[in-house]
Amino acid sequence: MQPRARIRTWLGAAVAVAVLGGLALVSFPHTAPPPAATAGPGQPMGAVSPAPHVGDESRADAVDDLLRHRAQAVRSRDEQAFLATLDPKADQAFVAAQRRLFANLAGVPFDEWSYRLHADDALDLTELPNTGPADELWAPAVDLRYALRGADLTPTDRAMGYLFARHGDAWYLRSDTALDALGRRTWRGPWDFAPCVVTSTEHGIVLSHPGSEPVVDRLVRELDPSVAAVSAIWPTSWSHRVALLLPDSPDEMRALVGPDFPVESVVAVAVADRVDNKTRTVAGQRVVLSPSGVRALSVASLRIVLRHEITHLAARADTVDGSPTWLLEGFADYVGYRDSGVALAEGAPDLAKMVRHDGLPTELPEDRAFRSSGTELDLAYQQSWSLARYIAEQYGEPTLIAVYRKVAGAGPVAATETDAMLRELLGVDRDGLVANWQSYLRSALK
Repeated sequence: MQPRARIRTWLGAAVAVAVLGGLALVSFPHTAPPPAATAGPGQPMGAVSPAPHVGDESRADAVDDLLRHRAQAVRSRDEQAFLATLDPKADQAFVAAQRRLFANLAGVPFDEWSYRLHADDALDLTELPNTGPADELWAPAVDLRYALRGADLTPTDRAMGYLFARHGDAWYLRSDTALDALGRRTWRGPWDFAPCVVTSTEHGIVLSHPGSEPVVDRLVRELDPSVAAVSAIWPTSWSHRVALLLPDSPDEMRALVGPDFPVESVVAVAVADRVDNKTRTVAGQRVVLSPSGVRALSVASLRIVLRHEITHLAARADTVDGSPTWLLEGFADYVGYRDSGVALAEGAPDLAKMVRHDGLPTELPEDRAFRSSGTELDLAYQQSWSLARYIAEQYGEPTLIAVYRKVAGAGPVAATETDAMLRELLGVDRDGLVANWQSYLRSALK
């Protein structure tokens, strides 16, 4: 059994992280017939591929029409129509990648797949390296809008770095990488890396790749009970839908959670694409699992990690960016460990050692400690869990939840405002909370 769990959360990027057993765990219809044109790059030699014609339409209308055809081809699984939207003069590596992308999408059920064109946000292509012949090149902003069936109640949007090329009266997609040099990159989903397999449960899906069946079976068994466990303690409404993503490689995981994230040392990450606290709307929530780390977890550890991460999903609409990290991570750890039978000394060994040999903590964990490493980072997570556990044991779970909703719902506020909220709910300010927490630790760990 691996009882230790630390959680890291960077809510500005909507990311939560967890650690177990010495491993860092970081706990997205209109239909139209295909247009007609010259042979597309993905078709057999001599075949005629449909393509959009401009005619009297504007450039924006023509490209928007192209994107509608592309989306419809994905939804209807029409490979010929999909490949016909690609530039006949596009690099063949791009064409091959698009062919693989289309094939990889076959196993993914979508409630929506469409594109949004932002014609007024086009890049200046003066400095663009030569990408081949064309009568005109255009790079407007484009968003992919998609919803995973069984997981997303609200579609999510991801930016695509598309370069379009005109030949005569017809517009095509030339590249989804050429704009990297200009700072506009294409978001990569699981389907950009390998064929996708989706396994559904009552409360969500597990999206994986072929060859991960043993891990998927474990995740499927734990997903619904984890949702039920979180829902039993979290009082406000949330979707009760979870998408677990199991990538095949660190590169794929990095694409899903962010390029600067330490994916080699994490096991699970909770992410969201868009949060509106006023309307309590959250889009694109996922729990992304490490391809190697999750395989090393015991059943008990996996259960703790999933419940921790799903807590972040459930509470996200009520959590304002900039809230104290000790509260966010401590509460998620509390839910993760709840009913696990893991004692405080067992789950927080570094904190226990500190209390016994170096003395008690003298202040609440600072946000900067969650951006550190080693023992300082371990202590930050373990202290946070012990704080949440203390509040629940001393005041009751409803009060712990009330503290979370009040303080995390306020976001970044002055220390005096935090003190006022704590006095309202606990009868003490931060100094009083620390003093009472010290007494709890002295009794529980010495």
